[in-house]
Amino acid sequence: MRDAVIVEAVRTPVAKGKPGGAYAEIHPVDLHAHALRSLLERVPGLDPAEVDDVVGGTVGQVGEQSTNNTRFAALAAGFPESVPGVTVDRQCGSSQQALSFAAQGVVAGGYDIAIASGVESMSRVPIGSSAVVNGVPADIGGRAVAQRFGGLIPQGVSAELVARKWGLSRTQLDEFSAVSHQRAAAAWRAGHFAAQIAPVKSAELAIDETIRPATTVEVLAGLRPAFANEAWSRRFGEIDWKVTAGNSSPVNDGSAALLITTSEIARARGWRPRARIHTATVVGDDPVYMLTGIIPATAKVLARAGLSLGDIDAFEVNEAFASVVLAWLAETGADPAKVNVDGGAIAIGHPLGASGARLATTLLGVLERTGGRYGLQTMCEAGGTANATIIERL
Repeated sequence: MRDAVIVEAVRTPVAKGKPGGAYAEIHPVDLHAHALRSLLERVPGLDPAEVDDVVGGTVGQVGEQSTNNTRFAALAAGFPESVPGVTVDRQCGSSQQALSFAAQGVVAGGYDIAIASGVESMSRVPIGSSAVVNGVPADIGGRAVAQRFGGLIPQGVSAELVARKWGLSRTQLDEFSAVSHQRAAAAWRAGHFAAQIAPVKSAELAIDETIRPATTVEVLAGLRPAFANEAWSRRFGEIDWKVTAGNSSPVNDGSAALLITTSEIARARGWRPRARIHTATVVGDDPVYMLTGIIPATAKVLARAGLSLGDIDAFEVNEAFASVVLAWLAETGADPAKVNVDGGAIAIGHPLGASGARLATTLLGVLERTGGRYGLQTMCEAGGTANATIIERL
């Protein structure tokens, strides 16, 4: 039977996704192309014409990131015209889904060699841009969805509802966030990210731009809640507003890419497979709570893999909001010491469409450094879906 293995993985440093950020003057297609070009440079003897498809993820598919930016990124990276590209939108899980699609294509025999990648330039295509038409917020979901679920809400409000349901305090959220910064800063100091990174020389950025090593719980406690609104309190009842910019992921720019093939093809080409895509799944969940899909996604991927939580040596759980990861920890019983050991999105950043590929790159590095066998990554997504993927280090 065919399998799907990761031969190489690379990411850019993550930049602030706002005017003045390191990548603010770089077109998102060029930022995406940088990861693709860097990936090719790391795989000896790979002719880009051999790549059957480039499957990329992007959330804000509007403006400069519209019209299948993955195709143009491949061309910008120097791939032959014969190499196709397709852009996936699974919201924040877009490039994790791209990884699943690439692996499925390889296992099925539709591809021999594929690339999974992702990009987001939130400095040039601000978050929510695709949900605005002629300056007016679009009616996302339409009437039937609004009637069924009482109307959709911002993710930050969902994060507040999660914190309330699981009884999470402001201090718990801020403590978790401070640890994320501490771990990410320590990982950079220890050189844990060095082999994963393709520095963007034109931007003079060689390290993730939103890590704040000096962040403390006391500093975070001084930030005001970001989503407090009486209208939401009237709809959902009393909310003790506690989600802030400090215990949420920032807005970011970045890209990442992974090369996927079969172990047999890798051996024939003299490439060393680094990990196998063991099992991948996706679930739907409550679109109002929205962010809790990672809980059933984790249960589903473990069941399909025939593994237990104790078999997993490292976890990457996307830190869209601290409340989401803490709720996941409470429900799964996972060991916090194995979760986001090199920091998470609250510190490193969350360049939406690139984050799934970034997490996979980080998880691979953790497994190789620690000698772990199985790693699990999971990602909450707008609209109430979630991806979960298990990789096996080889």
